[in-house]
Amino acid sequence: MSRYVFKLPDLGEGTVEAEIVGWRVKPGDTVAEDDVLVEVMTEKAAVEVPAPVSGRVVSTTGKPGEMVPVGAELIVLETDTAAAAHTSPAPKSAAAAVAAPRATAAGNGAAAAQAEALSARSDRVATSPAIRRRAHEAGVDLRQVAGSGPNGRIVPADLQAYVARRPQPTPLRPAPKAVPAAARAAAAGSTQEIKVIGVRRLIAQRMSEAKRNIPHFAYVEELDVTELESLRRHLNGRLPAGAAALSYLPFLALALVRVLKDFPQCNAHYDAERAVIVRHGSVHVGVATQTPDGLKVPVVRDAQSRTLWDLAAEMRRVSEAARTNKAKREELTGSTITITSLGKLGGIASTPIINAPEVAIIGVNRAIERPVVLDGAIAIRRTMNLSSSFDHRFVDGYDAAAMIQGLKECLEHPATIFIDA
Repeated sequence: MSRYVFKLPDLGEGTVEAEIVGWRVKPGDTVAEDDVLVEVMTEKAAVEVPAPVSGRVVSTTGKPGEMVPVGAELIVLETDTAAAAHTSPAPKSAAAAVAAPRATAAGNGAAAAQAEALSARSDRVATSPAIRRRAHEAGVDLRQVAGSGPNGRIVPADLQAYVARRPQPTPLRPAPKAVPAAARAAAAGSTQEIKVIGVRRLIAQRMSEAKRNIPHFAYVEELDVTELESLRRHLNGRLPAGAAALSYLPFLALALVRVLKDFPQCNAHYDAERAVIVRHGSVHVGVATQTPDGLKVPVVRDAQSRTLWDLAAEMRRVSEAARTNKAKREELTGSTITITSLGKLGGIASTPIINAPEVAIIGVNRAIERPVVLDGAIAIRRTMNLSSSFDHRFVDGYDAAAMIQGLKECLEHPATIFIDA
């Protein structure tokens, strides 16, 4: 037997440390090569770190929420392979240690008959980290799942089908017990402590920095979107059954592309280290997306080169990738201006926080029908507010208001969005 010391690898892009989000193993567990050992969070993304060799876990370093430097001891494994190096070198890049990890089921003392049935299959199951996570949460041994992908790779539909076929135990329903009044009172006055780690810690850190360092200038304007709603309904009515309907967001993105030509100072980054404003010729739209892990901002690149339908499809794709933790690292960075919407919860107005290093963010509030005065008469019109925030150090209030007025004109007369000036 030999001991294998695995150090936290270089996860790329100048990462010097990573936060422990959650261990998948504990001392005494047996792991196979490529099993996920731990999930860590860098300043860029969450990363699953796989086992470099098979063996038994002797010790782990770091609790959830603690930071571990690159090159520091992460886990010690006891292996039965004399050829295994006693100490792993820190790989030069994430690809050396975290590239395309494959899942294997942890040993759980399965019966001999089950082992014989599985012996024909390799212990190294090809699938994605997201599917491994779902299988782990569902208590599924991936070696029992037939893969329909290339070379037997397990795809989401395979796991879903297996879970659907698996017999579910019938839970026993014990007779309800009377809860003493004193116990109920104690439960009502109890507290719960939740450690702020991982994505939630990173969100809190960035929000605090943005609010602390950026003097926000907020501007809210009311729009009459009756014509835009008519166009949206007309286009959605021509879609085939089951196709995803258009929302207001792709129209807003196209309108932004047009308006930013006249307000390039709003499609920019502030490089604080160099004290330089970087204005971008391309419009890379960030789409603020609520996920189970908190708010993420996937990016639709080169909006200026996309059609309405292409924008809508790409917005849906990157948002879904962010919600399911399938977004690539480059899909979560590089936006030049962000749009955000609370959908049906949009309210009357909001004060969105700028997604630094950007200098502007546009928020969409709820659209409602209400009576307004139009040409001297009362009419029912569909109205909606745009809530925006600008970095007042670099965008003057006049320019911010003028930009939103430009958006208002485009969205109130949506045909102008599609007419080249």
